[in-house]
Amino acid sequence: MDETMAANAQKNTFLIDGFPRNEDNLLGWNKHMEGKAVVSFVLFFDCDNETCTERCLERGESSGRTDDNRESLVKRIQTYLQSTKPIIDQYEKNGKVKKVDASKSVDAVFAAVQIIFDKEG
Repeated sequence: MDETMAANAQKNTFLIDGFPRNEDNLLGWNKHMEGKAVVSFVLFFDCDNETCTERCLERGESSGRTDDNRESLVKRIQTYLQSTKPIIDQYEKNGKVKKVDASKSVDAVFAAVQIIFDKEG
């Protein structure tokens, strides 16, 4: 990020995928990035657990990922609910969450994301 901004000061907006995922991540981010970065918003792909599970199982049929099985997915969902969802909730209390209904088609989700980024800049 520093290199990108040093090369072109206009390139100062970044998408950080999947972070922070837990309280430790958030504390570390706040400690090291205070005064250096502003979180404009959190893009939250809202999808029910069963749809997520089915999609991951389908992906697992061709991806070769060993963790795309029902047992692992149940554990991943529990970790999400215990560790990540509270972080999202904190950002939501501050009006920083932009939700996308991720249960829709790929094209519909992409269109919703485009609208958010067009609006937010």
